[in-house]
Amino acid sequence: MKKKWCDNGMKGWLYLLPAILFLGLFMIYPLIDVFVYSFEEGYNFASQTYFGTGPYNYSYVLHDPYFLQAVKNTFLLVIITVPLSTGIALLISVGLNSITRFRSWLQTIYFLPYVTNTLAVGLVFMILFKKTPYSDGLINLLINRFGGASVDFIDGPYWAKMFVLCFYTIWVVMPFKILILTSALASVNQDYYNAAKVDGTSKLRTFWRITLPMISPMLFYLIITGFIGAFKAYSDAVALFGTNLNAAGMNTIVGYVYDMLYGDSGGYPSYASAAAILLFVIVLTITCINLLVSKKNVHY
Repeated sequence: MKKKWCDNGMKGWLYLLPAILFLGLFMIYPLIDVFVYSFEEGYNFASQTYFGTGPYNYSYVLHDPYFLQAVKNTFLLVIITVPLSTGIALLISVGLNSITRFRSWLQTIYFLPYVTNTLAVGLVFMILFKKTPYSDGLINLLINRFGGASVDFIDGPYWAKMFVLCFYTIWVVMPFKILILTSALASVNQDYYNAAKVDGTSKLRTFWRITLPMISPMLFYLIITGFIGAFKAYSDAVALFGTNLNAAGMNTIVGYVYDMLYGDSGGYPSYASAAAILLFVIVLTITCINLLVSKKNVHY
C-alpha cells in the first residue's frame, strides 16, 4: 500500500515536472538574476564586469526625477482605472444579464475592443483627441459645440494627458471584465432570487445581499489582476504619446525600466534591475493587502 502511494506521488511529480522546469527557467531564475544585477554597481553589459556591490542602484533610482514621475503616473493610473473599470463593467454586466433578446450580440460588441490591436486603438484615440494644424480633433469639436475651449489632450497640460491615458486604459481592459462578470452573474443559482422575490426583497437589496456576495470571488480576481496589469502599463502610454514618454511626462515604471535598458538613456541594466525589483515589491505588497482584505469580503 505504501509502495503504491509512493508510485502515485512520483507520477504526480513527473506530471508537474515540465511546468516546474518552465517556471524555474523563465520566471524564478530571471527574478534571481535581476535581484543580483540590482546590487552590482556600474555593471557593464558588454564586458560583464562591475566595480562594486551595494544599494547605490536603488538610491539612484529612488532619487531619479524620471522614476519618481513614473511612479506618480503609475499610481494615478492604478487608483483611477481599476475601481472605475471594475465598477462600470459590473453595471454593464448586470444590465446585459437582465436582457434576454440580443444578449449575445451585445456581448460581442462589448468584447470587440479586447481583441483589437492596442496600438490600433491608440491611433483611433489620437485621432479623437489630438490637435493638428488642420483640426482640433473630434472631442474638441464636441467641447466647442457646448461652448467650451479646445484642449490639447496629447501634447497639452498634464491633467489632460492623464485623462486620455486613463480613459484609454479603461476602454481597453473593460471588455475582459464584462466577459468575466457576465459569466459569473449567469452562474448564480436562481433559487436565491426566487426566494428573495417571495420575501418581497427590493432589487437593490437583492443585489447587495445576493448578487455581490455570490460573484465576489470573480470581483476579487478582477481587482487583483487589474492592479497587476495597471502597474505593468506601458504599451497604452506608447500608443498615445509615442516612445519618448519622459519628454511627454507620461512614463510608467515599466517604461522607465525599458528606457534604462534600450531607450536613449539605455545601457544601464543595474538601474533597470533595481527599478524592476522596486516594482515587484510594490505589486507584491498591494497583492498581499488585497488578499488580507478579501478574507472578510469574499465568499467562496
